[in-house]
Amino acid sequence: MQLHISPSLRHVTVFPGKGVREFMKVRVGARRVSYRMLFYSLLFFTFLLRFVFVLSTVDTIDGETKCSTLGCLGKRLGPRILGRRLDSAVPDVIYQVLDQPLGNDELKGRTDVPQTLEEFMDEVKNSRLDAKTFALKLREMVTLLEQRTRNAKIQEYLYRHVASSSIPKQLHCLALRLANEHSTNAAARLQLPLPELVPALVDNSYFHFVLASDNVLAAAVVANSLVQNALHPQKFVLHIITDKKTYSPMQAWFSLHPLTPAVIEVKALHHFDWFAKGKVPVLEAMEKDQRVRSQFRGGSSAIVANNAEKPHVIAAKLQTLSPKYNSVMNHIRIHLPELFPSLNKVVFLDDDIVVQTDLSPLWDIDMNGKVNGAVETCRGDDKFVMSKKLKSYLNFSHPLIANNFHPDECAWAYGMNIFDLEAWRKTNISVTYHHWVEENLKSDLSLWQLGTLPPGLIAFHGHVHVIDPFWHMLGLGYQENTSLADAETAGVIHFNGRAKPWLDIAFPQLRALWAKYINFSDKYIKGCHIMAS
Repeated sequence: MQLHISPSLRHVTVFPGKGVREFMKVRVGARRVSYRMLFYSLLFFTFLLRFVFVLSTVDTIDGETKCSTLGCLGKRLGPRILGRRLDSAVPDVIYQVLDQPLGNDELKGRTDVPQTLEEFMDEVKNSRLDAKTFALKLREMVTLLEQRTRNAKIQEYLYRHVASSSIPKQLHCLALRLANEHSTNAAARLQLPLPELVPALVDNSYFHFVLASDNVLAAAVVANSLVQNALHPQKFVLHIITDKKTYSPMQAWFSLHPLTPAVIEVKALHHFDWFAKGKVPVLEAMEKDQRVRSQFRGGSSAIVANNAEKPHVIAAKLQTLSPKYNSVMNHIRIHLPELFPSLNKVVFLDDDIVVQTDLSPLWDIDMNGKVNGAVETCRGDDKFVMSKKLKSYLNFSHPLIANNFHPDECAWAYGMNIFDLEAWRKTNISVTYHHWVEENLKSDLSLWQLGTLPPGLIAFHGHVHVIDPFWHMLGLGYQENTSLADAETAGVIHFNGRAKPWLDIAFPQLRALWAKYINFSDKYIKGCHIMAS
């Protein structure tokens, strides 16, 4: 008998003797693990144990606060594979130190605080600092740099405020020279306009523009740009309103620099019969406003000394002290129907604008019964300039404002406005304006703080017709992000803001659009050293 076992150990066969092939086949149960598989498994686990040993050894050498490349592999992949959150490698003591702010006076007189990042890194490299000391040093350095940045910002805003509130000596020189010319030269005292052109002042077939200014050079640029870009300048009438002290220089300039064939009228406020009679609401409001502001603000020194407020808040408060906000030239537009009783429609221009196209098509705009044609300032590509809503100007924490207006309603701009005087006379806009000015004064300027636009937004509420932004591009006086190419394509550009084009703080690339309308070879301009740049 022979016994045969298969190599796989699954079958056993028995062969009997004597040549008789009778056999018995026995089936053996299958093996779950082969020897070969067992060998490879032992080899794999041996390698794995050695790898784990190396990882643990390296991590032990590195210590708790360091993490090697190999060690981090296990630490970082392990929690992710198991679905656990990885804890921060930054010691908790650093967070605890940085969460405790330093007071404004704690760093005074300290000489051991790093002044720059380079000094800080040198100190860290040369000293064996623990985590807490590292955090303390970092907090002191960052706090010191924050204080210096804040102070530098506030000083910048203060200097800009002083520069924008002052009269450049060149403009003062020009006014004095022209006043002297007015008193000694008969040609500088011409009646404006000439007698034969006086009927045009009340003729509604002409295009009437109103400019209120006490700045001769600024008024000259507005007038030059308006007339030079007009397709039919003989149909243009420009009414220039100024104050008593500027009347002589203004009349002298336009007498000696006629803009024929356009009609130019120069008139001081005291020449208007309406303004000379009795009490004028705008003047009363201005006097009260000036008294309240002087008490409420305490001057620029008190504003700058406030360490609790952010620089941009201080900048806004400094702006409220600007003389233009208490200038009659800035308030007079609310009385246009009384100043020009015979006119049906006018376009009002600020003296910090430049006209770059013919403005006669403005008379073709259908106002749909509205009084004020203006550009909205809440929509546009320039989010810095065109993002103004009512909440940008009015204090909606005050119930008088919150109960009457919606904070997200779009604002609009002064500077270039179409006023339908016929429609205006049918409303109570002027009365509403003065009512809200009085309310603001009674509340210690808690309804709004800046200028004449906030009461204008209230008074003209519901009476505004939105016009195409092409007619009025804003922001050239308080940010330099406006590209020259974009500014050149606008119908009217407005240097609203502190950086007026006649000041040294103007943005040079934008000032050229204003300076091109000045003849720098003129003897008065040249004599007062007024330069192109």
